[in-house]
Amino acid sequence: MTADRPPVCDYEGSEYQATFWDKGEREYEDRSEARALRALLPPGGRLLLEIGAGAGRNTPRYAGFERIVLLDYSRTQLAQAQARLGRSRGDSPSRPYLYVAADGYHLPFVPGLFDAATMIRVIHHMADAPAALRQVRTVLQPGAVFVLEFASKLHLKAIARWGLRRQNWSPFDPNPVEFAALNFDFHPRAMLDWLRASDLHPRAMRAVSYFRLPLLKRLLPTGLLVALDALLQPTGQFVQLSPSLFVRAQAGSRGPVAPPGKFFRCPACSGDELNDNGDHLACSRCGRRWAVQDGIYDFKEPM
Repeated sequence: MTADRPPVCDYEGSEYQATFWDKGEREYEDRSEARALRALLPPGGRLLLEIGAGAGRNTPRYAGFERIVLLDYSRTQLAQAQARLGRSRGDSPSRPYLYVAADGYHLPFVPGLFDAATMIRVIHHMADAPAALRQVRTVLQPGAVFVLEFASKLHLKAIARWGLRRQNWSPFDPNPVEFAALNFDFHPRAMLDWLRASDLHPRAMRAVSYFRLPLLKRLLPTGLLVALDALLQPTGQFVQLSPSLFVRAQAGSRGPVAPPGKFFRCPACSGDELNDNGDHLACSRCGRRWAVQDGIYDFKEPM
């Protein structure tokens, strides 16, 4: 299963939510991203896949969807999401969440299952972004909406630093730059090309976090920065010069729709006959067993 998989960034055991978001130092970024999501995502739908859900920071923003699948590679991140949102195996109307541990290169779902998906602050950890986008397209129905956020290398600060010779990579080079291990910045043109090549067609863009500077965040009220950011976000449709870019893409009009009753597929052999035995799912094709523990479907490694 892992022979053809690039390295995966694992937040197992991390307190990322508490140390990065809950301290309040990134309230401006969080609220600005919420504005972008509200502008790009449909108000509701049947089934949404949140890729890289982490501890569920964005999940409440998808409240218009009947069911939400939180997927993350880290089991501990999903456990934190359960603590925030409630533990459920996804069949309760009052708690419409389903928690899945898996990697983005082998999504454990039948083709054409979801009518929407998001990937926020995730793809910058993926060494093979085109492969991840192809996986996303596989599990989306024709015409489904996909909202992607990615870290852009072509932003004002990077351009200024390059011009002053304070960084050795060009923000105009279309190739990704790995500024730390499994942390990539992408050129907007390259990302849009990868989306189109994956049959995910960009329809709208938002430029987010123009004011992501510690000095500005200290001097100006957060509400003012968020309001100014909201005014500038639509400029992303024409020029992309912010460090964070949001794209609404639409899956092509052709492709399968998941048959009724089909949901999971084996990430090892792609078999779609997985028998639910309570504490594990068993693949009828290859015999592998995938644990179901503490309300989390675990497809990281077979039992």
